[in-house]
Amino acid sequence: MADRTAPNCHLRLEWVYGYRGHQCRNNLYYTAAKEIVYFVAGVGVVYNTREHKQKFYLGHNDDIISLALHPERVLVATGQVGKEPYICVWDSYTVQTVSILKDVHTHGIACLAFDLEGQCLVSVGLDSKNTICVWDWRRGKVLAAAPGHTDRIFDISWDLYQPNKLVSCGVKHIKFWGLCGNALTPKRGVFGKTGDLQTILCLACAKDEVTYSGALNGDIYVWKGINLMRTIQGAHGSGIFSMNACEEGFATGGRDGCVRLWDLNFKPITVIDLRETDQGYKVARGENSRGLSVRSVCWRGDHILVGTQDSEIFEVVVHDRNKPFLIMQGHCEGELWALAVHPTKPLAMTGSDDRSVRIWSLIDHALIARCNMEEPIRCAAVSTDGIHIALGMKDGSFTVLRVRDMTEVVHVKDRKEAIHELKYSPDGAHLAVGSNENTVDIYGVVQRYKKVGECISSNSFITHMDWTTDSKYLQTNDGSGRRLFYRMPSGKEVTNKEELKLVQWASWTCVLGPEVNGIWPKYSDINDINSVDANFNNQVLVTADDYGLVKLMRYPCIRKGAKFKKYLGHSAHITNVRWSHDYQWVVTIGGADHSVFQWKFIPERKSKEALHIAPQETLADSNSEESDSDQSDVPEMDSEIEQETQLTYRRQVYKEDLPQLKEQCKEKHRTTAMKKRERAPGNGIKLHFIHGYRGYDCRSNLFYTQTGEIVYHVAAVGVVYNRQQNTQRFYMGHDDDILCLAIHPLKDYVATGQVGRDSSVHIWDTDTLKPMSVLKGFHQLGVCALDFSADGKRLASVGLDDNHTIVLWDWRKGEKLSAMRGSKDKIFVVKINPYLPDKLITAGVKHMKFWHKAGGGLIGRKGNMGKTETMMCAVYGWSEEMVFSGTCGGDICIWRDMFLMKTVKAHDGPVFSMHALEKGFVTGGKDGIVALWDDTFERCLKTYAIKRAVLAQGSKGLLLEDNPSIRAISLGHGHILVGTKNGEILEVDKSGPITLLVQGHMEGEVWGLATHPHLPLCATVSDDKTLRIWDLSPSHCMLAVRKLRKGGRCCCFSPDGKALAVGLNDGSFLIVNADTLEDLVSFHHRKDIISDIRFSPGVGKYLAVASGDSFVDIYNVMSSKRVGVCKGCLSYITHLDWDKRGKLLQVNTSAKELFFFEAPRGKRQTIPASEVEKIDWSTWTCVLGPSVEGAWPVISEVAEVTAACLSNDRRVLATGDDLGYVKLFRYPVKGKYAKFKRYVAHSTHVTNVRWTHDDSLLVTVGGGDTCLMIWAHEPEGLREFKPCDSEESDIESEDDGGYDSDVTRENEINYTIKALSTNMRPMTGVKPHLQMKEPSIDERQGVVRPPVSRALPQPEKLQTNNVGKKKRPIEDLVLELVFGYRGNDCRNNVHYLNEGADIIYHTASVGIVLNLTTSCQSFYVEHSDDILCLTINQHPKFPNVVATGQVGDTGDMSATSPSIHVWDAMTKQTLSVLRCFHSGGVCSVSFSATGRLLLSVGLDPEHTVTIWKWQEGAKVASRVGHTQRIFVAEFRPDSDTHFVSVGIKHVRFWTLAGRALLSKKGVLSSIEDARMQTMLSVAFGANNLTFTGTISGDVCVWREHILVRIVAKAHTGPVFTMYTTLRDGLIVTGGKERPSKEGGALKLWDQELKRCRAFRLETGQIIDCVRSVCRGKGKILVGTRNAEIIEVGEKNAACNILVNGHMDGPIWGLATHPSRDVFLSAAEDGTVRLWDIPEKKMLNKVNLGHPAHTISYSPEGDMVAIGMKNGEFIILLVASLKIWGKKRDRRSSIQDIRFSPNSRFLAVGSTECAVDFYDLTLGPQLNRINCCRDIPSFVMQMDFSADSSYIQISTGAYKRLVYEVPSGRQITEQIQIDRITWATWTSVLGDEVVGIWSRNADKADVTCACVSHSGLNIVTGDDFGMVKLFDFPSPEKFAKHKRFLGHSAHLTNVRFTNGDRFVVSAGGDDRSLFVWRCVHAPH
Repeated sequence: MADRTAPNCHLRLEWVYGYRGHQCRNNLYYTAAKEIVYFVAGVGVVYNTREHKQKFYLGHNDDIISLALHPERVLVATGQVGKEPYICVWDSYTVQTVSILKDVHTHGIACLAFDLEGQCLVSVGLDSKNTICVWDWRRGKVLAAAPGHTDRIFDISWDLYQPNKLVSCGVKHIKFWGLCGNALTPKRGVFGKTGDLQTILCLACAKDEVTYSGALNGDIYVWKGINLMRTIQGAHGSGIFSMNACEEGFATGGRDGCVRLWDLNFKPITVIDLRETDQGYKVARGENSRGLSVRSVCWRGDHILVGTQDSEIFEVVVHDRNKPFLIMQGHCEGELWALAVHPTKPLAMTGSDDRSVRIWSLIDHALIARCNMEEPIRCAAVSTDGIHIALGMKDGSFTVLRVRDMTEVVHVKDRKEAIHELKYSPDGAHLAVGSNENTVDIYGVVQRYKKVGECISSNSFITHMDWTTDSKYLQTNDGSGRRLFYRMPSGKEVTNKEELKLVQWASWTCVLGPEVNGIWPKYSDINDINSVDANFNNQVLVTADDYGLVKLMRYPCIRKGAKFKKYLGHSAHITNVRWSHDYQWVVTIGGADHSVFQWKFIPERKSKEALHIAPQETLADSNSEESDSDQSDVPEMDSEIEQETQLTYRRQVYKEDLPQLKEQCKEKHRTTAMKKRERAPGNGIKLHFIHGYRGYDCRSNLFYTQTGEIVYHVAAVGVVYNRQQNTQRFYMGHDDDILCLAIHPLKDYVATGQVGRDSSVHIWDTDTLKPMSVLKGFHQLGVCALDFSADGKRLASVGLDDNHTIVLWDWRKGEKLSAMRGSKDKIFVVKINPYLPDKLITAGVKHMKFWHKAGGGLIGRKGNMGKTETMMCAVYGWSEEMVFSGTCGGDICIWRDMFLMKTVKAHDGPVFSMHALEKGFVTGGKDGIVALWDDTFERCLKTYAIKRAVLAQGSKGLLLEDNPSIRAISLGHGHILVGTKNGEILEVDKSGPITLLVQGHMEGEVWGLATHPHLPLCATVSDDKTLRIWDLSPSHCMLAVRKLRKGGRCCCFSPDGKALAVGLNDGSFLIVNADTLEDLVSFHHRKDIISDIRFSPGVGKYLAVASGDSFVDIYNVMSSKRVGVCKGCLSYITHLDWDKRGKLLQVNTSAKELFFFEAPRGKRQTIPASEVEKIDWSTWTCVLGPSVEGAWPVISEVAEVTAACLSNDRRVLATGDDLGYVKLFRYPVKGKYAKFKRYVAHSTHVTNVRWTHDDSLLVTVGGGDTCLMIWAHEPEGLREFKPCDSEESDIESEDDGGYDSDVTRENEINYTIKALSTNMRPMTGVKPHLQMKEPSIDERQGVVRPPVSRALPQPEKLQTNNVGKKKRPIEDLVLELVFGYRGNDCRNNVHYLNEGADIIYHTASVGIVLNLTTSCQSFYVEHSDDILCLTINQHPKFPNVVATGQVGDTGDMSATSPSIHVWDAMTKQTLSVLRCFHSGGVCSVSFSATGRLLLSVGLDPEHTVTIWKWQEGAKVASRVGHTQRIFVAEFRPDSDTHFVSVGIKHVRFWTLAGRALLSKKGVLSSIEDARMQTMLSVAFGANNLTFTGTISGDVCVWREHILVRIVAKAHTGPVFTMYTTLRDGLIVTGGKERPSKEGGALKLWDQELKRCRAFRLETGQIIDCVRSVCRGKGKILVGTRNAEIIEVGEKNAACNILVNGHMDGPIWGLATHPSRDVFLSAAEDGTVRLWDIPEKKMLNKVNLGHPAHTISYSPEGDMVAIGMKNGEFIILLVASLKIWGKKRDRRSSIQDIRFSPNSRFLAVGSTECAVDFYDLTLGPQLNRINCCRDIPSFVMQMDFSADSSYIQISTGAYKRLVYEVPSGRQITEQIQIDRITWATWTSVLGDEVVGIWSRNADKADVTCACVSHSGLNIVTGDDFGMVKLFDFPSPEKFAKHKRFLGHSAHLTNVRFTNGDRFVVSAGGDDRSLFVWRCVHAPH
């Protein structure tokens, strides 16, 4: 039989011909060592031109497409394509990986760039969003990521002169990026009029914010800031692909084949035209039609490197620039398929779709000849004498050339389809030519290639051919996978295979045939191997496939799936492979990558010497599916290990799935949920002791702690056992099986890893049992191995996923440092090198790997061991390179670095555990021996056998067998600690005696459990075939054990406790003596498992035995006879109970049936449910029936209740279920879904639960976790609060949380994203900028007017009022004042700053700082959308630091994502921007006690809670918060790790552990009838007190997470806000209530919330609603729902209103006074307010009682007209505020109201498509004198003409109409309209203002406009919330403008004040008024 191992020889990459110029740019550089670095296919190449040597970087597994050079020019970053592409940073000197950056990009990495210091690397992905990512590359960490652009990005660069700035460019764009926090914020470059908007291909940054960029048309665009400053036209003839900056200036390279050099100011220096060179591919073709194209330039000193599209690299010396030197060439264009080797010389010939044939010298590594053909070449062959070369073409012809001078011999075209293969016969007489027409033609060489035969039996294209040595036969392979033979030269098919028995093949290049079966994988029928070539001398075969792999196998390889060595380098498919004539080299060619690879063959004898060379490191090794398999037949695996490798720990249902399952099930059970449900019981249980240790499938999981206690794990519990007191303490943080445990070097902390869908690792303190950190998010299914580093800072973990992912953590921070796929096979152990924490080893099934950290990845190499053994354990020795590992065969392997030095036989059977000591080692094996060794494993110093004979006196149990398999060993405190597979923990004294400390059942499920009728004992029986008796009293030990023939499932004590019945799995049962466990009697009547067994009560006369055959047999105990059989059950019987009289049995079956049988005959009875409850049952262990109905959970489909037991006092029912929960219910459990207390300790299903005879203990057994757990019962009233008390039921409390209109509004509000806002008014019709312009009359009549007209000059468009002589345009607007505060749906957003000198609050998207002495405002305006929350940092290190959170769209990290800004309130400087995944917006922010952390809560559906390190912009932790809205989350004022969140029916107490957020629900049940209400606010007191304000006005007081008291009706309405004063602990609360003598909406309380003092806010409102409070020195700051901010003095209770605003919006009406700087606003809140700009305050307000819609001053300013929403309008006299007149002629809203300039008429426009005219001279009765008809839609704005005789109306149909006043006649003549001069212009429609409509107004509109009094400018407001300033008139579309941000979506109105001094804008959504100062142009 052929050898099935992989060959011992190997290949080494020696040379790569080619350079990747296609589809890549800027990928060629000089390194510091003056070497050239570039890439080709999947290989990074470092080429030393002086020595003509190449080095290769092989860390990628697919095509490299981008490259960047570190500023120090030694390190290189390369990015690849692929589904999960990664970036490698590597050293160009050693070609070793320094860092791997992965897990962010998809598709590929298009661009890379280092910053100036080289600390950061930026990358651009090829995904649809072209994601840009900034890395801290050394740590492999993402600092920021954002969507780059909708289209491709071609180049990106850091601005080397300004920190944190980048520039990117690409298809039709250039963007300038700022990096702040974790946010990358783009500004688009403005092309303006200077240049065309076009694609930018490359860029370079210069000083003073100047950026140079190369464009597609060959121009260079020069940018200053974000604006295009100038262009350098025609720098190149066409696209500029590459730009390179150096000290001397810039080099550019373009598609025109030129390289230009420029000085530092971009003045031209010189041109190098490569088209004039006499070398190169294009030149030889003589075609400069599309010519040579430069893709990459690099200028260093006097050398320039140029890379071209055609895979050539030129080097140019500047002084001698006319002589470029060609230093590298390769094929280009199309695919490369043809390869042939010369028969006698070291030459390789290649031919490609680029139509060239090239000859390469394998010795000189150079191209020595080239010839261009007419057609693409597909195959080649050299004649046996080496004189001719034949080339097969794509068009079906073939050409023969002379090798010597490349002259043509003959050209033959007999076929139309491509020639894919041709071969000369060994005797040189014939040439066989195989084509895609399914034929092989035979030509005679000496007959001038005349056709002499053809082979036509194939039915598919010919792929491979070989001749026999005697040239008599030819074999072919074809595309359909057939192998055929032909006689030569006739071409007749050979059908009789006997003929071929003895033939010898001259070459073997076929992929089919018995000799090469092994090249195909075992179970596949794919044809992805393109080429093979056999080396008969060395008996090896090389293959090339579609995946870019070159594989080396033995030849012949007869059985499928042969072992191989594999080599990566080519990226995609390799088209051909050949041995050189002397078998020194292998040549491979890549199809798409055009490259030729030359590999050196190192035969066996040489490879021995080469061993000392470290193997070339490749990532392929660590990622590969089938890596270099060294051998085939692995020794038989030990049975124990075999079993363990097959465990997958998969669960049907993971605990993480429960919330979703509950949600799904809740829908079904809505109805039942409304009914009153049974309360949870008052008593609880507490875990007291566990019998069990997990040894059967875990190793090395047992240690001594610092204090000498013993720590180990079992089920889902970490156990700390005190051997002096024989007590246990428990870590209960896990919720499923723990699989591994590691101890910190200081022996105080322990790390444990568990099973789970997203499994977690907990690091906890063995003393306090508190979690220090929880690591999750990286391992699926489970964590199977852990190890701490020697300094204790790092932790390594291995997952159970298919790739056994390895993760290295900084566990305290919870940060993943690195991760990598570990191995396909199971990993048993991971160890971090104690000397070099960057190195680690993993060992497991058939492998041992040595890893080192590289950035975010790990690089692994296999240990060289000859034959692969399975390793079970490993430790590091006394120096960093020494490693010792224990194998499954009982050997110890000794390693130095990665080489196996020797092996030592240590045990019979596997070595499961080893431990390193100061001076030696200790090992333990399956043979049950503990061995002590010296420090080199030379001598075994001592052995201890674990035997019963040496068991010491104080043992807590009995050894089951001698020499149990040892699974864990640890030393300390003078003892050796041993854990066995049988679940025993033993302590071996150095002198020999052994003490047994803890034990449990062995592997297999434990089901049987019985408690003794009057002693504290219990019996268990398990599938491990043992029956055990346990002492439950303080001695906690196993008293007796007996082996059984078979495993058992049930047992039961007789009523007197003397006998014990045991049911076995084979259908038999026995009764034994309860003391000696000896047989009394046994029976075997059934075939299936005995599932329950019970003595009748009283004297125990009968024994009922239930079986899986669905019968219950009743035996008479005394006579030992079967006396009855209960029949009629349809399914497996699960539970039995007797009644007190011993006459009735109740039975449960697995089909959920409940039956009753009469004893002893077994007759079935039907008993109505009402009667069942009256029966007095002796025991109750059934799970069905009305009295236990409530014990079944909502998700009963997946979580069956498996066991139940009623306490003897009949009060409490304990149950166990499939999910491992033990629950307590109040009995009887009637009605569905009762409330309960539940406890997690068992991991999977709890199989049985029993109370002891006096109810003092509850005993439970867990099936697969083999544990017996003992719980102490704590009756009501006695207990203190236990942390493990989780009292929750499956359905959220059904009580509604209470109702309040303000709360409901806040909860249901949908925040508009400005960028997505739609129109506010219900407009119809076509937008102005899309309307066709109507031709004027002249145009219609075709009249051409002379340019100089005799007509009068056109009148002014606008009467210019009171502006003075010189009219100056307005250049800019500056925000001066904001009237408004967001109080109606935001809270806790008013704070004092600077000891109370300033206050800070927000409205719209502006943060406002108001100085209380000067009442000056200053603004923070960096937010792009509405601010929703605000907080200040109270730590003295961060004075005046503010965080504000805003609304946002989806959380995709783009500019519209929600974000948090952290800024300095005094300087308004942004300190950090945190883009977040809280889609919808950020609704709460809070700083931690040290001020370093920031907590945020989202409005996303999950209401995510996130913690940030805001200074770095790093996310620390994030977690789903609650299904419903969370209103507030705040850090405890003294903590960085504890915070509380409150919301709708929700209060949660959170802890930050590392990167994980752990939370507990508030527990209410301690207070009678307390119910979960909606919580609105939170404050804190000393000693872990927390106060939460509720919707009902109560305040709840919590200690830890338990409710201890309720302050009833602290306010009469909801408590919206609470504030904890840090200096004295006093608490301020604010709520919603009516002011009264006793109380107010504001109260100040003492620290415990016992006493309070109420304040009244003198606002005159009926109900005060306080939304925000803050306490300063002696003053309290209050923000109200009505948009007021009030300062209240604590001593005198005096109120001072600081800020006013409209409380409900929109503010529709706005009017500015004709001569003073005051203005009026009218809003939906029914008020009209008068504002004074110089005084910065509200002067007056009038309550109208109805929403107001529009307002206008009379021309003199003495009267005001107000239009209402109900159709009424009112005229007031300004002086007295008395009503002069009012009228209601319309039923719907008045939209605009205007006085005519002569004060005579009043025009009133309404939604009813009408404008009414009133004559004011007729007095206040206001009779309508006329109206305008035929208006197509509602009226928006109206303007009178200067002479009061016309009015223009803009309407909702985007039409502007002009009417005569007062007749109401419509004017349609355009000429007449053009001659009108208007008094004002507020219309958004009309030809004069077409330019104000923007391109992207498809959904949103321009809503309002106003022309300045000077008539030179127009300001507009729109639905996007922007104020824009244009020139007036602006008749051209899309006019230039300036935009001003700050408002929320929907501006409603905008006006200039008199003299154009200010612009006032009114907000719709934000209810705010902004006052902007106008900046006029200088004279």
